[in-house]
Amino acid sequence: MTAPVDHYRRLARIYRGIEYLAFGRDLERARFSFLDQLSGCQSILILGEGDGRCLARLIKIATQARIQCVDRSAAMLAGAATRLGSDAERSRVTFREADALTLDFSTERYDAVLTLFFLDCFTPEEVETLVRHLQPSLTPEAKWLFADFDIPENRGAFAKVRARFWLWILITFFRWQTQHTAKALPPSETILRRAGFRLASEKIFQFGLVRSAVFIQPGSRT
Repeated sequence: MTAPVDHYRRLARIYRGIEYLAFGRDLERARFSFLDQLSGCQSILILGEGDGRCLARLIKIATQARIQCVDRSAAMLAGAATRLGSDAERSRVTFREADALTLDFSTERYDAVLTLFFLDCFTPEEVETLVRHLQPSLTPEAKWLFADFDIPENRGAFAKVRARFWLWILITFFRWQTQHTAKALPPSETILRRAGFRLASEKIFQFGLVRSAVFIQPGSRT
C-alpha cells in the first residue's frame, strides 16, 4: 500500500517564518492567550499542533496532564517532538499521525481540547462531523481552546475588506500546498455553539482577522 503523501513536509521548516512574515507574533499570541486556563487539566488533546510551540509551553503549564497530539503530518509531529526538553516531558506526550476526522475517540476522556488554526482546514460539514465525534469524549465542563481567522462584521469596512483579502490569500496558498478541500472559512464557532458549547473568553488580533476563544462543554445533566 502506498503511504499517504505528507503535504506539510515541505512547509514544516519554513512554517514559522511564513507566519511571522505575514502576521508578526499575533498568531502565536492567539495560540498562547488562554493556555494558563489549562493548568489543572489531566488529559489534553491537541489537534493539528503544527511545529510544537504551543505544546512546548503547555507542557510546562499543565504539569500533571497527559497530552495527545494528533496531526496528519509526520514532519510536523517530528518537529513538535524536538521542542520537548526532557524525558519526563516526552513521557507525558503521545504523538499520533492520523486524520482527526476518522480517528476513534470513543475510549478517551479529555478535559481540554485545542484546535488552534486547525478547523479552517475543513468544510463546514467536516467541522460538524469532528465536533459530533469528539464531544462524547469530553468531560463535563471541558474547555475547548479555539483560535482561527475570522471576518469581522462590526469593525468597519477596512477591517472587513482586509480580512477577506488575507483569507483569499491563505486559503488559496494552503489549498495549493496541502491539497485541503476547504474553499472558504467554516463557521466553526457557530457549530460549537450549536453543539451546546458556551463562549467563556475571547481575544481579538489583527483588526478582527484573528480570534482566540475558550468554549466550555455543557455540564452534566444528571
